[in-house]
Amino acid sequence: MNDTDSREPRVEPRDVDGADPTAAQPAAQTGEQPGEPTVGWWHRDHPVFASLAGFFTGLVFVVVVPGAYAALLASMVDTESAEDLFPFVLVALAVPIALLVHPHTRRFGRYMLLGIVSTALVVGGVAALVLWFLVNR
Repeated sequence: MNDTDSREPRVEPRDVDGADPTAAQPAAQTGEQPGEPTVGWWHRDHPVFASLAGFFTGLVFVVVVPGAYAALLASMVDTESAEDLFPFVLVALAVPIALLVHPHTRRFGRYMLLGIVSTALVVGGVAALVLWFLVNR
């Protein structure tokens, strides 16, 4: 028997009310203006969307921002100047701090800072453990 014959039909995702969350809803139901683009229900109402998005944004922020800044400095100035200018990458921390100030983005900013701090702690802890292992071996 073929494997595709035994599968049940695919069920499309539905909202709590039974409405298709991917379909555009009238502006009266969503509370948006008629000319604005509609956003899926999970962007507006899902309880963990801002938390997960903020945490993983913080994780990527720790890896991408210093790397991109170092690459940009290395391409523009000599190595000694790039080493002197690299600490200015900390100015990028103004982004999550600014997100904490505005009430609409406060939850996202809080979880972004959590992602930044936890990633930095994990990377620092693993580096310390590897260094300790290499020195004592």
